[in-house]
Amino acid sequence: MSNIVLKENEMLGEKHYSFTHKSGLEVFVFPKKMTTSYAIFATRYGAVDNKFKHVTDKEYTIVPDGIAHFLEHKMFECEDGVDAFERYAKTGANANAFTGNNLTGYIFSCTENFYESLEILLDFVTHPYFTEKTVQKEQGIIGQEIKMYEDHPSVRMHRELMKALYKKNKMRIDIAGTVESIAEITAEVLYKCYNIFYNLRNMTLCVVGDVDISQIEAVCDKVLVEAEPFTIVRDTEDEDEPKEAYLKKTVCQLDVSKPLFTIGIKDMDIPKEAKERTKKAYATEILDEILFSQSSEFYNDLYSQNLIAQDLSSGCEIGKNYSFNVISSESSDPDKVYSLFLDYVEKMKKEGLDKEAFELSKRTVYASNIKSFDSVEDIGNNFIFNYFDGADILDTPDIINSITLEYVEKLFNDTFKEEYYAMSVVEPLNK
Repeated sequence: MSNIVLKENEMLGEKHYSFTHKSGLEVFVFPKKMTTSYAIFATRYGAVDNKFKHVTDKEYTIVPDGIAHFLEHKMFECEDGVDAFERYAKTGANANAFTGNNLTGYIFSCTENFYESLEILLDFVTHPYFTEKTVQKEQGIIGQEIKMYEDHPSVRMHRELMKALYKKNKMRIDIAGTVESIAEITAEVLYKCYNIFYNLRNMTLCVVGDVDISQIEAVCDKVLVEAEPFTIVRDTEDEDEPKEAYLKKTVCQLDVSKPLFTIGIKDMDIPKEAKERTKKAYATEILDEILFSQSSEFYNDLYSQNLIAQDLSSGCEIGKNYSFNVISSESSDPDKVYSLFLDYVEKMKKEGLDKEAFELSKRTVYASNIKSFDSVEDIGNNFIFNYFDGADILDTPDIINSITLEYVEKLFNDTFKEEYYAMSVVEPLNK
């Protein structure tokens, strides 16, 4: 048995065990007495990783945009012609995968045959099989997917917002790439990316459920072989990204009945410490709850003027070299909403944030995050996203509790400035 480390948050009533398998893979286990078990096997490799090298290489390797997503699709195919989904069908597991900006994750959930399903997961992700013929077939499939998302209003609106907020940062890159970029992908370059980024020392397995850690290690022993130590050098040429938004507004026309809009707030003041980034993210959630929830003055003003329907959503995302906050809805007059947004922000800055509203919003954010521990999927995914950024979800309650009104007010005054704003609008085709 490997050296197992226990971390526990007594106030939260949650814990995880961890060990580093002899292969080099990090393994985390959250014991939960639930009927469903969940596993996510993830690598620190996403859409932004289009320029990289091994520490021993002299030159960077530059690959086509969208290749991480393309590789994720191809990993389910096996040399014997039986794909991973067919194998999962025999164990009754529900499987999927996703690619983000900074990671790729392979997941499954099941109510029985967990260890058999885990063996399938670890096996197919560690045995790539690509040929030029199968790559060409996938180019057609993903090309159609890309074209479909070009006409998807919310996806397109978010893509255009990233291109408005950022001038150089790789957040501008579409996760799926373009039809032109994926046409350049070959089996050889897929193997190149796989061998760099799918090294087990660059990956983490997180399991959540009523499982036995010794049996998990036994499956790892059966499937995994020791990975060579390595160091990836990733391109950092976007580190001189301007603080201001690149464009103020983007507009596209799609098949929608009423205009959609999203206002983005760019923030390039990104803490170097992972816990400070996490604190800033939760503070932004609290701030958004104060400013834009259904109990806010802004929401009720827009609603009373029939400028929005029932929904006004907000959210933020922060990483090691990017951070943004968004407010989105549907409106007959997005420009009027934006004008009122500017006025509202200045008014709130002059008046200051209400202490009672802060306390209520803080409790709301705290409760929402605690509730996520009732879902095995939320635990697994949230853990991986946080862990790859250097944080741990077991620290969540302490981090949220440490946030003060003064901290949130400073965040508000520092980030909500007009030069950091951009708006993306999707208009009806007939406008």
